[in-house]
Amino acid sequence: MNDSVRAVLADRELELGPKAPADAGGVHWRLARDDLGIAWAILDKRGTGTNTLSADVLAELERLLGRLEADPPKVLVIRSAKPAGFIAGADVGEFRGAADAKAVEQAIGGAHAVVDRLEGLKFPTVAVVHGYCLGGGLEIALACRRRIAIEGARFGFPEVMLGLHPGLGGTARLTRLIDPLQAMTLMLTGKSVEARKAKALGLVDAVAQERHVRNAVRAAASAIRSAGGGVRGMALNSLPARRLAAGRMRAKAQEKAPPDHYPAPFALIDLWEQHGGTKTGMLAAEKASFARLMVTETAQNLIRIFFVREKMKKLAAAESAINHVHVIGAGAMGGDIAAWCAFHGLRVTLQDLEAKAIAAAVRRAADLFPKLTRKGIEVRDALDRLIPDLRGNGLARADVVIEAVAEKLDVKRKVFADIEPRLKEGAVLATNTSSIPLEDLRPGLTSPGRLVGLHFFNPVSRMQLVEVVTHDGLAPETLAKALAFVGSIDRLPAPVKSAPGFIVNRALTPYLLEAMLMLDEGEKPEAIDAAARAFGMPVGPVELADEVGLDICLSVGDVLAARLPHPLPKIPAWLRQKVEAGELGRKTGKGLYAWKD
Repeated sequence: MNDSVRAVLADRELELGPKAPADAGGVHWRLARDDLGIAWAILDKRGTGTNTLSADVLAELERLLGRLEADPPKVLVIRSAKPAGFIAGADVGEFRGAADAKAVEQAIGGAHAVVDRLEGLKFPTVAVVHGYCLGGGLEIALACRRRIAIEGARFGFPEVMLGLHPGLGGTARLTRLIDPLQAMTLMLTGKSVEARKAKALGLVDAVAQERHVRNAVRAAASAIRSAGGGVRGMALNSLPARRLAAGRMRAKAQEKAPPDHYPAPFALIDLWEQHGGTKTGMLAAEKASFARLMVTETAQNLIRIFFVREKMKKLAAAESAINHVHVIGAGAMGGDIAAWCAFHGLRVTLQDLEAKAIAAAVRRAADLFPKLTRKGIEVRDALDRLIPDLRGNGLARADVVIEAVAEKLDVKRKVFADIEPRLKEGAVLATNTSSIPLEDLRPGLTSPGRLVGLHFFNPVSRMQLVEVVTHDGLAPETLAKALAFVGSIDRLPAPVKSAPGFIVNRALTPYLLEAMLMLDEGEKPEAIDAAARAFGMPVGPVELADEVGLDICLSVGDVLAARLPHPLPKIPAWLRQKVEAGELGRKTGKGLYAWKD
């Protein structure tokens, strides 16, 4: 290995200070001092690839702080040894099933005490952050006097997505460190910001490259300053300003979800409005507010969903060997699946009987890609990977072939009969069917073990779930390839059995059909959708039917009506008439509503 290669590799290694002595005794933390008197506290949570703040991690940190108070270093540096990032947040698994708000408040009070102790140390403290720094991890960083971000680091408070708000002092510290309106926006949206943006906000003090960490730590230690929001921050934290801003925030939050079903944003706004005048008052109120939210049905359900999502991520964690995808059918679903795969680095050939359908799909991709990235070169490269293929020349070279033609059994069988002889050995044959059991699709295939369902949802660019539909003849290697492929395009695979409608459409179709019956009885679509949203649905059933496509709704309804042991509501005749007239919903500009993009 030559010197230039060594230099590149060395730059990628994390600067973790000196090696900890053998008798350091820590399970999750290791502590060592360098020759300049700088103490390096390194978090490397045992048994996991991700650092989270569990009770034992915080208890060990408290003991470590006691040792440092007894023998103060010149500077304390807090870092993560995990390559992926700093700390991903609190270990919410410890609160699964929580039902006693007082017990939660007591537990969170103990964690508060540890973070407060870190903040109160009499010597300089510096958090060095690479990768993700989220939730409780950001609260640890905020308790340090200075924060250094490595290029590429991201910071955020995603708690609102779990039906919570920050609970380790983050609400009080962030609204004093930076502009409180920007702080509230960061917490209310749950979005993360990259290192340079965090620096502009005042969230971090410096952005450095990994090889300059030691120098950045020394510079930070010599320039420790008090963390405050400045004149603007003080003015915006006054009671009249908080009341005015809080009213606007509530109105905006109400547009997205009612407080009865999604209380966290409103609890956060109340917390800041009522207690944002003093840090101690807000810290105390934060604990009680967090505890009340934790025991709500909303938070517990969202925490359960979080762990389901994590389970699906693990299913898709294997490295994918898929490089070339061939999509047959350039309609709304097929074209958008092809575009999504191309954006995620795969070579995609898109086939259809109509050249104009392929052209329309490419135009949609050209509109979509700039919304996904600001880098023109990435847009250009993604479009270059999306290859029109009217004759299907890419079929024989593809690792995965996705059929996305009309939801009709005879049409799909005809496509399979035509393409299977041309598939290369080991290629996966996937169908995007939304309701047809795979047992009905596999007759006639010479290799039924390579057939799998990959049911994407519309719009592909926003819907993360992909149903991976299995059948009793599915080859294990096909399933493994399908799961890895879904993960490689940043989607979550949900393995489901081959049953009519699978999971999502089996649950959704009766709901949508009931809305159609209400329309048939003379109810206004706006009234139906408004009632659904008031109940807590993110979108009403009439609007959703238009988004999905009335042709898809009708097809799924027919399949389920024919196959389920108990009857579904009768499909209104006018729905068939709309489909026959080409009024399919948003994708055609007219359906149950008139649409304008």
